[in-house]
Amino acid sequence: MLPPSRTHLGLFFILLCPANIIGLWWAVGSPLVMDPNSICRKTKRLAGKQAELCQTEPEIVQEVAKGARLGVRECQYQFRFRRWNCTSHSKYFGKILQQDIRETAFLYAITAAGVSHAVTQACSMGELLQCGCEATRSRAPPLPPALPGAEGSAWEWGGCGDDVDFGYEKSRQFMDAKRKRGKSDIRTLIDLHNNEAGRLAVRSHMRTECKCHGLSGSCTLRTCWRKMPPFREVGDQLLERFNGAFKVMGGNDGKTLIPVGRNIKPPDRQDLIYSADSPDFCAANRKTGSPGTRGRVCNSTAMDVSGCDLLCCGRGHRDETLLLEENCLCRFHWCCVVQCRKCTVHKELSLCV
Repeated sequence: MLPPSRTHLGLFFILLCPANIIGLWWAVGSPLVMDPNSICRKTKRLAGKQAELCQTEPEIVQEVAKGARLGVRECQYQFRFRRWNCTSHSKYFGKILQQDIRETAFLYAITAAGVSHAVTQACSMGELLQCGCEATRSRAPPLPPALPGAEGSAWEWGGCGDDVDFGYEKSRQFMDAKRKRGKSDIRTLIDLHNNEAGRLAVRSHMRTECKCHGLSGSCTLRTCWRKMPPFREVGDQLLERFNGAFKVMGGNDGKTLIPVGRNIKPPDRQDLIYSADSPDFCAANRKTGSPGTRGRVCNSTAMDVSGCDLLCCGRGHRDETLLLEENCLCRFHWCCVVQCRKCTVHKELSLCV
C-alpha cells in the first residue's frame, strides 16, 4: 500500500486550515472566516484542476473549504461516542490519513459529501454566478409525494430546486484531482471509490418537495422542486456504510478491487471500502494516529459504544462531580431584553481512567 502523497495531505490541511497551514493547525470550529485567497496563495501545493479552480473560480474554492469543514464537523458528531472521535488534533489527523482503514474511508467520504452539499447549497442561495437553481424543463419528472387533499391535482416543476449535479461535479474536480483514475495502486482506487460514495450519499437521496396553490386552501395545482437531504441525514447514511464497510484487496490486474472473504458480494458504488484493519484506539499512539480514550467522558449505564466498558477499553472509570453555573429563570422584558439569573448545578461525569 502506498501512502498518500504530500500534496494530497497538504490539500486537506489547506482546505481545513485557513490561518496556519505551515503549522498544520486545524481550524474546525474556529471563528475565522475562510478566505479563498489564503488557499489559492498556496498554489505551489496545488496543481492541475485544483490550481485552475483557484485561478478562475476562487469563490467556488471558498465553498469547497466550507464543505470540507462541514464534513469534518459531521464526522466529529457521528463519532462523538466512539474511541476514535474524529479528533481535530493535527498530529493524529495526519496519521489517520496516511492509513487505509475504515475511519479514513469515512473521512474521505464525508468530506467529499460536504463539498458537494456546500457548493450545491451556495448555488440555490444565489451566492455563485456560475450556477443557480436546477434546470428542470427537459427532465421527465418523477411522481411528486402525495399530499392530503391533493389527489388528482395537476402539478409542474417550479420553485428553486437544488442543482446537485453542479455540486457533484465541483466536488469531483477538486477532491479527485490528485487521484488520477487508471493508476494501479490500491490506495488510489480506494480513495476514489470512497469520495464517490460520499457524493452519492447526497445525490442519490434527493427528495421532491411540493407546494399547493388554489382558492380557499384547495390544491388545484402543485409546484414541485428537488431538494438535497439535510446533511445530518447524509452523515447518518455514511455511518451505516461505515458500520458495514467492505475490506478489499487489489486484483491481479492492478485496476480492480476484490472483497476479502468467501461468499462476499462486491461492494457497490455507495459502500465504503478499506484494505487495512483499524487499531483499537485505546491508548495514545502517534504512529497510528490514536489519541487514546483516557479522560474521555463515558456513559456508565450504557451498553453500546458510548458505555464505559467499551469506551474505556476495560481500564475502568472514575466519577466526578462538577459545579457549573448556568442561566436560569430567564424572562423576556419588552422590548427586547432577556434577563436571566445564575444558578449553580451539579453535574455527574464518568471519565475513563
